[in-house]
Amino acid sequence: MLQAGIVGLPNVGKSTLFNAVTRTRKAEAANYPFCTIDPNIGVVTVPDERLDVLSKMSSSQKTIPTAIEFVDIAGLVEGAAAGAGLGNKFLANIREVDAIVQVVRCFENDDIIHELGSVDPIRDIEIINSELILADMAALEKRRSSREKKAKSGDKESKREVDLIDKLMPHLDEGKPSLTADLTDDERLLLREFFLLSSKKTIFACNVSEDELATVLEDPESNEMVKRVRAYAAESHGAESIVISARIEEEMMELSPEEAQEFLADMGVPDSGVSTLIKGVYELLGLQTYLTTGEKETRAWPIPAGAKAPQAAGVIHTDFERGFIAAEIVHFDDLVDLGSNAKAREAGKLRIEGKDYVMKDGDVVEFRFNV
Repeated sequence: MLQAGIVGLPNVGKSTLFNAVTRTRKAEAANYPFCTIDPNIGVVTVPDERLDVLSKMSSSQKTIPTAIEFVDIAGLVEGAAAGAGLGNKFLANIREVDAIVQVVRCFENDDIIHELGSVDPIRDIEIINSELILADMAALEKRRSSREKKAKSGDKESKREVDLIDKLMPHLDEGKPSLTADLTDDERLLLREFFLLSSKKTIFACNVSEDELATVLEDPESNEMVKRVRAYAAESHGAESIVISARIEEEMMELSPEEAQEFLADMGVPDSGVSTLIKGVYELLGLQTYLTTGEKETRAWPIPAGAKAPQAAGVIHTDFERGFIAAEIVHFDDLVDLGSNAKAREAGKLRIEGKDYVMKDGDVVEFRFNV
Protein backbone atom coordinates (compact mmCIF):
# COMPACT_ATOMS: atom_id res chain seq x y z
CA MET A 1 0.00 0.00 0.00
CA LEU A 2 1.35 3.44 -0.92
CA GLN A 3 2.25 5.82 1.91
CA ALA A 4 2.15 9.57 2.42
CA GLY A 5 4.34 11.00 5.17
CA ILE A 6 3.05 13.92 7.24
CA VAL A 7 6.02 16.20 7.97
CA GLY A 8 6.64 19.61 9.43
CA LEU A 9 8.48 21.46 12.16
CA PRO A 10 7.55 20.63 15.77
CA ASN A 11 4.22 22.04 16.98
CA VAL A 12 2.70 22.94 13.61
CA GLY A 13 -0.23 20.49 13.98
CA LYS A 14 1.21 17.34 12.35
CA SER A 15 0.10 14.84 14.96
CA THR A 16 -3.27 16.53 15.42
CA LEU A 17 -3.85 16.27 11.67
CA PHE A 18 -2.69 12.64 11.61
CA ASN A 19 -5.19 11.78 14.35
CA ALA A 20 -7.98 13.51 12.40
CA VAL A 21 -7.10 11.91 9.05
CA THR A 22 -6.82 8.40 10.48
CA ARG A 23 -9.67 8.79 12.99
CA THR A 24 -7.38 7.52 15.75
CA ARG A 25 -5.50 8.95 18.68
CA LYS A 26 -2.29 7.07 17.92
CA ALA A 27 -0.20 10.23 17.71
CA GLU A 28 0.50 12.22 20.86
CA ALA A 29 -0.29 15.88 20.17
CA ALA A 30 1.44 17.82 22.93
CA ASN A 31 2.67 21.39 23.30
CA TYR A 32 6.39 20.59 23.18
CA PRO A 33 8.91 19.56 20.50
CA PHE A 34 9.41 15.91 19.55
CA CYS A 35 6.22 14.54 21.07
CA THR A 36 6.33 12.20 18.05
CA ILE A 37 9.44 10.00 17.99
CA ASP A 38 8.56 6.71 16.34
CA PRO A 39 6.35 7.16 13.27
CA ASN A 40 2.66 6.36 13.63
CA ILE A 41 0.96 4.63 10.69
CA GLY A 42 -2.74 4.66 9.89
CA VAL A 43 -4.81 3.26 7.02
CA VAL A 44 -7.14 5.88 5.55
CA THR A 45 -10.13 5.20 3.31
CA VAL A 46 -10.43 7.48 0.28
CA PRO A 47 -13.78 9.31 0.13
CA ASP A 48 -15.69 8.39 -3.03
CA GLU A 49 -19.33 9.39 -3.35
CA ARG A 50 -19.74 7.13 -6.40
CA LEU A 51 -19.62 4.01 -4.23
CA ASP A 52 -22.89 4.73 -2.44
CA VAL A 53 -24.64 5.43 -5.75
CA LEU A 54 -23.48 2.15 -7.29
CA SER A 55 -24.18 0.21 -4.12
CA LYS A 56 -27.81 1.35 -4.15
CA MET A 57 -28.16 0.54 -7.86
CA SER A 58 -26.84 -3.00 -7.29
CA SER A 59 -28.40 -3.52 -3.83
CA SER A 60 -24.91 -4.52 -2.69
CA GLN A 61 -24.46 -6.25 0.64
CA LYS A 62 -21.32 -4.25 1.40
CA THR A 63 -19.32 -1.29 0.10
CA ILE A 64 -15.52 -1.24 0.12
CA PRO A 65 -13.59 1.99 -0.57
CA THR A 66 -9.95 2.10 -1.59
CA ALA A 67 -7.30 3.08 0.97
CA ILE A 68 -3.85 4.57 1.43
CA GLU A 69 -1.52 4.83 4.43
CA PHE A 70 -0.55 7.99 6.26
CA VAL A 71 2.61 8.14 8.38
CA ASP A 72 3.11 10.71 11.14
CA ILE A 73 6.84 11.46 11.09
CA ALA A 74 8.86 13.11 13.90
CA GLY A 75 9.17 16.90 13.69
CA LEU A 76 12.26 18.15 11.92
CA VAL A 77 14.61 20.89 13.11
CA GLU A 78 17.30 22.90 11.38
CA GLY A 79 20.49 20.83 11.13
CA ALA A 80 18.63 17.51 10.73
CA ALA A 81 20.82 16.56 7.75
CA ALA A 82 23.80 16.76 10.12
CA GLY A 83 21.99 14.72 12.78
CA ALA A 84 20.46 17.51 14.90
CA GLY A 85 17.33 16.71 16.89
CA LEU A 86 15.82 13.50 15.54
CA GLY A 87 17.32 14.25 12.12
CA ASN A 88 18.64 10.83 11.21
CA LYS A 89 15.39 9.15 12.22
CA PHE A 90 13.35 11.77 10.36
CA LEU A 91 15.32 11.37 7.15
CA ALA A 92 15.18 7.58 7.31
CA ASN A 93 11.42 7.65 7.86
CA ILE A 94 10.73 10.10 5.06
CA ARG A 95 12.86 8.11 2.63
CA GLU A 96 10.40 5.22 2.97
CA VAL A 97 7.22 7.11 2.02
CA ASP A 98 5.94 7.71 -1.51
CA ALA A 99 4.76 11.31 -1.12
CA ILE A 100 4.88 14.13 1.41
CA VAL A 101 2.20 16.17 3.17
CA GLN A 102 4.02 19.19 4.58
CA VAL A 103 1.98 20.79 7.37
CA VAL A 104 2.56 24.52 7.69
CA ARG A 105 1.34 26.59 10.60
CA CYS A 106 -0.62 29.61 9.37
CA PHE A 107 -2.05 30.95 12.62
CA GLU A 108 -0.88 32.92 15.64
CA ASN A 109 -1.48 31.54 19.15
CA ASP A 110 0.69 32.50 22.11
CA ASP A 111 -0.42 29.38 23.98
CA ILE A 112 1.09 27.04 21.39
CA ILE A 113 4.88 27.20 21.36
CA HIS A 114 6.64 27.49 18.02
CA GLU A 115 10.05 25.85 17.89
CA LEU A 116 11.65 29.05 16.54
CA GLY A 117 9.73 31.51 18.69
CA SER A 118 7.66 33.06 15.89
CA VAL A 119 5.29 32.01 13.11
CA ASP A 120 6.69 32.28 9.58
CA PRO A 121 5.39 29.58 7.20
CA ILE A 122 7.82 30.27 4.34
CA ARG A 123 10.80 30.09 6.70
CA ASP A 124 9.44 26.79 8.04
CA ILE A 125 9.03 25.32 4.55
CA GLU A 126 12.52 26.43 3.55
CA ILE A 127 14.06 24.82 6.63
CA ILE A 128 12.52 21.46 5.74
CA ASN A 129 13.35 21.78 2.05
CA SER A 130 16.95 22.76 2.85
CA GLU A 131 17.43 19.74 5.11
CA LEU A 132 16.06 17.37 2.46
CA ILE A 133 18.28 18.94 -0.20
CA LEU A 134 21.40 18.84 2.01
CA ALA A 135 20.78 15.16 2.73
CA ASP A 136 20.35 14.52 -1.01
CA MET A 137 23.58 16.35 -1.86
CA ALA A 138 25.50 14.26 0.66
CA ALA A 139 23.96 11.06 -0.78
CA LEU A 140 24.83 12.11 -4.35
CA GLU A 141 28.44 12.96 -3.44
CA LYS A 142 28.79 9.50 -1.92
CA ARG A 143 27.22 7.88 -4.96
CA ARG A 144 29.45 9.81 -7.36
CA SER A 145 32.56 8.72 -5.46
CA SER A 146 31.56 5.08 -5.88
CA ARG A 147 30.78 5.45 -9.60
CA GLU A 148 33.53 7.73 -10.96
CA LYS A 149 36.22 5.07 -11.28
CA LYS A 150 33.92 2.73 -13.24
CA ALA A 151 32.71 5.62 -15.40
CA LYS A 152 36.29 6.51 -16.37
CA SER A 153 36.99 2.89 -17.28
CA GLY A 154 34.12 2.97 -19.79
CA ASP A 155 31.18 1.55 -17.79
CA LYS A 156 28.18 3.16 -19.53
CA GLU A 157 25.72 2.82 -16.64
CA SER A 158 28.14 4.43 -14.19
CA LYS A 159 28.80 7.25 -16.64
CA ARG A 160 25.05 7.88 -16.98
CA GLU A 161 24.79 8.15 -13.21
CA VAL A 162 27.79 10.49 -12.89
CA ASP A 163 26.43 12.70 -15.69
CA LEU A 164 23.04 12.91 -13.98
CA ILE A 165 24.64 13.70 -10.61
CA ASP A 166 26.70 16.47 -12.24
CA LYS A 167 23.50 17.88 -13.72
CA LEU A 168 21.59 17.70 -10.41
CA MET A 169 24.18 19.15 -8.04
CA PRO A 170 24.06 22.79 -9.29
CA HIS A 171 20.24 22.65 -9.21
CA LEU A 172 20.25 21.40 -5.61
CA ASP A 173 22.97 23.88 -4.67
CA GLU A 174 20.55 26.67 -5.62
CA GLY A 175 18.13 25.32 -3.01
CA LYS A 176 15.81 23.75 -5.55
CA PRO A 177 14.39 20.22 -5.05
CA SER A 178 15.36 17.51 -7.53
CA LEU A 179 11.65 17.18 -8.33
CA THR A 180 11.82 20.45 -10.30
CA ALA A 181 15.06 19.75 -12.21
CA ASP A 182 14.82 19.97 -16.00
CA LEU A 183 15.45 16.34 -16.92
CA THR A 184 14.76 14.10 -19.89
CA ASP A 185 12.40 11.15 -19.51
CA ASP A 186 15.39 8.78 -19.36
CA GLU A 187 17.10 10.90 -16.72
CA ARG A 188 13.93 11.05 -14.64
CA LEU A 189 13.66 7.27 -14.85
CA LEU A 190 17.25 6.94 -13.63
CA LEU A 191 16.58 9.49 -10.89
CA ARG A 192 14.12 7.07 -9.30
CA GLU A 193 17.02 4.72 -8.53
CA PHE A 194 18.66 7.45 -6.42
CA PHE A 195 15.74 7.56 -3.91
CA LEU A 196 16.26 11.26 -3.26
CA LEU A 197 14.18 12.92 -0.55
CA SER A 198 13.58 16.09 -2.57
CA SER A 199 12.26 14.08 -5.53
CA LYS A 200 9.07 13.15 -3.68
CA LYS A 201 5.87 14.88 -4.72
CA THR A 202 4.54 17.22 -2.03
CA ILE A 203 1.24 18.79 -1.05
CA PHE A 204 1.17 21.64 1.48
CA ALA A 205 -1.46 21.70 4.24
CA CYS A 206 -2.02 25.23 5.55
CA ASN A 207 -3.16 24.78 9.15
CA VAL A 208 -5.36 27.73 10.17
CA SER A 209 -7.19 28.53 13.40
CA GLU A 210 -10.74 27.36 14.05
CA ASP A 211 -12.30 30.81 13.82
CA GLU A 212 -10.56 31.58 10.49
CA LEU A 213 -11.38 28.39 8.58
CA ALA A 214 -14.70 29.42 6.97
CA THR A 215 -13.33 32.81 5.88
CA VAL A 216 -10.08 31.39 4.45
CA LEU A 217 -11.85 28.60 2.58
CA GLU A 218 -14.05 31.19 0.91
CA ASP A 219 -11.13 33.52 0.18
CA PRO A 220 -7.61 32.04 0.66
CA GLU A 221 -6.14 35.49 0.01
CA SER A 222 -7.75 36.73 3.26
CA ASN A 223 -5.00 35.05 5.30
CA GLU A 224 -1.62 36.54 4.39
CA MET A 225 0.26 33.41 5.51
CA VAL A 226 -1.91 31.12 3.38
CA LYS A 227 -1.55 33.48 0.44
CA ARG A 228 2.26 33.32 0.72
CA VAL A 229 2.32 29.52 1.06
CA ARG A 230 0.11 29.05 -2.00
CA ALA A 231 2.37 31.23 -4.11
CA TYR A 232 5.57 29.64 -2.78
CA ALA A 233 4.32 26.07 -3.20
CA ALA A 234 3.33 26.68 -6.81
CA GLU A 235 6.59 28.44 -7.68
CA SER A 236 9.09 26.23 -5.82
CA HIS A 237 7.47 22.80 -6.19
CA GLY A 238 4.74 23.17 -8.79
CA ALA A 239 2.63 21.91 -5.88
CA GLU A 240 -0.89 22.40 -4.58
CA SER A 241 -1.77 23.71 -1.16
CA ILE A 242 -4.98 23.12 0.78
CA VAL A 243 -6.50 24.82 3.81
CA ILE A 244 -7.36 22.80 6.90
CA SER A 245 -7.94 23.36 10.58
CA ALA A 246 -6.40 20.37 12.30
CA ARG A 247 -8.06 21.32 15.58
CA ILE A 248 -11.54 21.36 14.05
CA GLU A 249 -10.92 18.05 12.31
CA GLU A 250 -9.83 16.50 15.58
CA GLU A 251 -12.94 17.81 17.34
CA MET A 252 -15.09 16.01 14.76
CA MET A 253 -13.46 12.63 15.36
CA GLU A 254 -16.11 11.48 17.81
CA LEU A 255 -19.03 12.67 15.65
CA SER A 256 -21.09 10.58 13.25
CA PRO A 257 -20.95 11.63 9.56
CA GLU A 258 -24.35 13.32 9.95
CA GLU A 259 -23.28 15.15 13.11
CA ALA A 260 -20.01 16.20 11.46
CA GLN A 261 -21.85 17.70 8.49
CA GLU A 262 -24.16 19.60 10.84
CA PHE A 263 -21.15 20.81 12.84
CA LEU A 264 -19.44 22.10 9.68
CA ALA A 265 -22.65 23.71 8.41
CA ASP A 266 -23.05 25.61 11.69
CA MET A 267 -19.54 26.99 11.14
CA GLY A 268 -20.28 27.93 7.54
CA VAL A 269 -17.80 25.33 6.21
CA PRO A 270 -18.98 23.33 3.14
CA ASP A 271 -16.82 20.21 3.53
CA SER A 272 -14.13 18.60 5.64
CA GLY A 273 -10.59 19.69 4.87
CA VAL A 274 -9.51 16.14 5.64
CA SER A 275 -11.59 14.78 2.74
CA THR A 276 -9.96 17.29 0.41
CA LEU A 277 -6.51 16.37 1.73
CA ILE A 278 -7.02 12.61 1.32
CA LYS A 279 -8.28 13.03 -2.24
CA GLY A 280 -5.37 15.35 -3.02
CA VAL A 281 -2.83 12.87 -1.67
CA TYR A 282 -4.44 10.03 -3.64
CA GLU A 283 -3.92 11.98 -6.86
CA LEU A 284 -0.43 13.01 -5.72
CA LEU A 285 0.47 9.34 -5.44
CA GLY A 286 -0.47 8.93 -9.10
CA LEU A 287 -3.52 6.81 -8.37
CA GLN A 288 -6.94 6.62 -9.96
CA THR A 289 -9.95 4.42 -9.26
CA TYR A 290 -12.01 1.91 -11.16
CA LEU A 291 -15.15 0.34 -9.73
CA THR A 292 -16.81 -3.06 -9.60
CA THR A 293 -20.38 -3.60 -8.48
CA GLY A 294 -22.82 -6.43 -7.87
CA GLU A 295 -25.14 -7.87 -5.24
CA LYS A 296 -22.25 -9.14 -3.13
CA GLU A 297 -20.26 -5.90 -3.02
CA THR A 298 -19.49 -2.57 -4.62
CA ARG A 299 -15.79 -1.83 -4.49
CA ALA A 300 -13.22 0.81 -5.46
CA TRP A 301 -9.86 -0.42 -6.77
CA PRO A 302 -6.70 1.76 -6.89
CA ILE A 303 -4.52 1.62 -9.99
CA PRO A 304 -1.68 3.79 -11.32
CA ALA A 305 -2.86 6.47 -13.74
CA GLY A 306 -2.28 5.16 -17.26
CA ALA A 307 -2.71 1.50 -16.31
CA LYS A 308 -4.07 -0.82 -19.00
CA ALA A 309 -6.98 -3.22 -18.50
CA PRO A 310 -4.92 -6.40 -17.74
CA GLN A 311 -2.89 -4.52 -15.12
CA ALA A 312 -6.12 -3.27 -13.54
CA ALA A 313 -7.50 -6.82 -13.50
CA GLY A 314 -4.35 -7.97 -11.69
CA VAL A 315 -5.18 -5.69 -8.76
CA ILE A 316 -8.13 -7.98 -7.99
CA HIS A 317 -6.11 -11.18 -8.48
CA THR A 318 -2.98 -12.11 -10.39
CA ASP A 319 -4.99 -14.84 -12.17
CA PHE A 320 -7.22 -12.13 -13.67
CA GLU A 321 -4.21 -10.50 -15.30
CA ARG A 322 -2.59 -13.76 -16.37
CA GLY A 323 -5.76 -15.07 -17.99
CA PHE A 324 -7.18 -11.73 -19.16
CA ILE A 325 -9.51 -11.99 -22.18
CA ALA A 326 -11.45 -8.73 -22.18
CA ALA A 327 -13.10 -6.10 -19.99
CA GLU A 328 -16.73 -5.02 -20.12
CA ILE A 329 -16.63 -1.31 -19.31
CA VAL A 330 -19.07 1.53 -18.83
CA HIS A 331 -18.11 4.84 -17.27
CA PHE A 332 -19.80 5.69 -13.96
CA ASP A 333 -21.35 8.90 -15.33
CA ASP A 334 -22.92 7.07 -18.29
CA LEU A 335 -24.19 4.23 -16.11
CA VAL A 336 -25.87 6.61 -13.67
CA ASP A 337 -27.36 8.74 -16.46
CA LEU A 338 -28.81 5.70 -18.24
CA GLY A 339 -29.78 3.76 -15.11
CA SER A 340 -28.62 0.22 -15.94
CA ASN A 341 -26.09 -1.87 -17.84
CA ALA A 342 -28.81 -2.94 -20.28
CA LYS A 343 -29.66 0.65 -21.21
CA ALA A 344 -25.96 1.54 -21.35
CA ARG A 345 -25.42 -1.35 -23.79
CA GLU A 346 -28.34 -0.16 -25.94
CA ALA A 347 -26.87 3.34 -26.04
CA GLY A 348 -23.44 2.01 -27.01
CA LYS A 349 -21.87 3.21 -23.76
CA LEU A 350 -21.08 -0.28 -22.45
CA ARG A 351 -18.11 -1.58 -24.43
CA ILE A 352 -15.89 -4.62 -24.69
CA GLU A 353 -12.24 -3.53 -24.40
CA GLY A 354 -9.05 -5.54 -24.93
CA LYS A 355 -5.50 -5.64 -23.59
CA ASP A 356 -4.48 -2.22 -24.91
CA TYR A 357 -7.31 -0.28 -23.30
CA VAL A 358 -6.06 2.47 -20.97
CA MET A 359 -8.27 2.65 -17.89
CA LYS A 360 -10.06 5.86 -16.95
CA ASP A 361 -10.94 7.04 -13.47
CA GLY A 362 -14.56 6.07 -12.79
CA ASP A 363 -14.71 3.09 -15.16
CA VAL A 364 -17.16 0.45 -13.93
CA VAL A 365 -15.72 -2.89 -14.97
CA GLU A 366 -16.43 -6.59 -15.24
CA PHE A 367 -13.42 -8.64 -16.35
CA ARG A 368 -13.49 -11.76 -18.51
CA PHE A 369 -10.62 -14.14 -17.96
CA ASN A 370 -9.62 -17.76 -18.37
CA VAL A 371 -6.98 -19.54 -16.31
